[in-house]
Amino acid sequence: MDLSRRLEEYRGGEERLAWRGTFRNYFDLVVKNSGIAHLAHDRVYDMIKDAGIDTDEDGVKHYGFFEEDIFGLHNTLEQLVEYFSSAAKRLEVRKRILLLMGPVGGGKSSIITLLKRGLEKYARTDNGAIYSIVGCPMHEEPLHLIPEPLRPEIEKEHGIYIEGDLCPVCSHRLHEEYHDRIEDMPVERIAFSEKKRVGIGTFSPSDPKSQDITELTGSVDLSTIGQFGAESDPRAYRFDGELNIANRGLMEFIEMLKCDEKFLYGLLTLSQEQNIKTGRFSMIYADEVIVSHTNENEYNSFIANKRAEALQDRIIMIRVPYILKVSDEMQIYQKLLGQSALENVHIAPNTLRVASIFAVLSRLEPSKKAGMSLIKKLKLYDGQEVEDFKKQDLKELRDEAVREGMDGISPRYIIDSLARAVSKEGVTCITPIDALRALRDGLSQSTRIDQEERERLLNLIAETRKEYDEMAKKEVQRAFVYSYEESARTLLNNYLDNVEAFCNKHKIKDPITEEEVEPDEKLMRAIEEQIGVSENAKKAFREEILIRLSSLARRGQQFDYTSHERLKEAIERKLFADLKDVVKITTSSKTPDPEQLRRINEVTNRLCAEHGYCPVCANELLKYVGALLSR
Repeated sequence: MDLSRRLEEYRGGEERLAWRGTFRNYFDLVVKNSGIAHLAHDRVYDMIKDAGIDTDEDGVKHYGFFEEDIFGLHNTLEQLVEYFSSAAKRLEVRKRILLLMGPVGGGKSSIITLLKRGLEKYARTDNGAIYSIVGCPMHEEPLHLIPEPLRPEIEKEHGIYIEGDLCPVCSHRLHEEYHDRIEDMPVERIAFSEKKRVGIGTFSPSDPKSQDITELTGSVDLSTIGQFGAESDPRAYRFDGELNIANRGLMEFIEMLKCDEKFLYGLLTLSQEQNIKTGRFSMIYADEVIVSHTNENEYNSFIANKRAEALQDRIIMIRVPYILKVSDEMQIYQKLLGQSALENVHIAPNTLRVASIFAVLSRLEPSKKAGMSLIKKLKLYDGQEVEDFKKQDLKELRDEAVREGMDGISPRYIIDSLARAVSKEGVTCITPIDALRALRDGLSQSTRIDQEERERLLNLIAETRKEYDEMAKKEVQRAFVYSYEESARTLLNNYLDNVEAFCNKHKIKDPITEEEVEPDEKLMRAIEEQIGVSENAKKAFREEILIRLSSLARRGQQFDYTSHERLKEAIERKLFADLKDVVKITTSSKTPDPEQLRRINEVTNRLCAEHGYCPVCANELLKYVGALLSR
């Protein structure tokens, strides 16, 4: 499709949005679909619902509206959607300011930006269509034209709820231009746009001495006072403040708690009474979502300020902590790097995982539970099975660390460090070791990190390096195993046959002699010892495996070596242990013989073809693992 055709289609879409008619026409539309006259909070909730809401088997809710941009903040998003759900029912929470509080780089601004961009797109859909009185600077809801005495009858007859009054401009025009003939007042469809200042406003605090309240509430148009005679004439006033233009939509206060008090006072009546005090006019009705964000220190100072009690009572605070799950943290970097021009730079497997492990480790608080290290806690949070601990321990771990996620390394620091590594001249591939080196070097350049914190983070980098060492050895050993899946499956089936015989106290048939023999205790222990299952615990472990096997069979599902995380690890370790000497000799040889060279090339090809490596990082991995195994 050529450019002209695309532009023609775009113009056609714009024309379809350009509906215009009288108030009588608009009222007929509302009777057919009352959703087009929803209030601001209800409109936001409609937008989120339309994108889909699902609940997984663990009871965690997933919101389609956020899932491609916000990762890991399930509790935060659930609280946010609950707020809009309650506000959509016209409960008192809609008269509160929504405040997102959390550390820098935690996603507060991203959530608000997503809501703003979402409203812009939603208003251009059939479900999100929104209409306004033509020429109204506040994009007035046309139903405000209906006189108060008639509203109860209309609600009873048509189920249409009407709230709010005409702004001074529309009130003046209705009387002067249309001689109070409400049905003739012109109405048009509008589209929210932050750039065009329609339905979405943004206010950023600056120097209190130079910043004027008129940025929020509009100002007198001095050039028209001579024409209209008084500042109280609505034609002599510009209703173009951020609170005015955000009517019907969303108003973002950037770092609200840094604002001068005179700016915050205006929020008191807007949040509670839904009115704006503007110039020499009576209170002007405004229906808008007010949302802001701040950090923990600013919030604590605000809460401690007794003079701000009235505003404190009108705020609903939602925490936006850092992510504590490695797999979710990785999605942030995959998204950010995916938006970059990195066609010529390869990101080696495990690079983003290693960076994410370091980031999450920096945010975790030590646990008082015996044997619970930060690494074990990290793995448990990430959904992995950890020796001696179960998923049931998660609640206890979270309860003892209430502030967990409010401190630590931000995603911005990680992505900035990766950017430095990527931008070096001649770089074609970034490996996990490159990432760790960049993260370490960045500590000395950061102005936010003192010496004590730097030492703590250096120790965490060393801890992350140990985790990567295990990953690297496993990657290479796995690549050395020919037909790895088949080998694992064979070993698993042998183990399961023996476990079933052991638990049911019967013998098994020898595959060669066909004699009935006792279960192979040596084979079972060789596998179980790989993950530290003791002699006393072997019976319970085997029974657990058999229960899992039966449970899957009842549901018609196949049990494979990945069906039980600890058994999977045991199978892998047993296979790797059998091959360790071969791997060590092959990878560490400085002058490989033809047979070793053939194996190296074969493993390199397999790493590239099956595991996402490129020739550069595959060779680096082999060298690194060779050095590890030679120690």
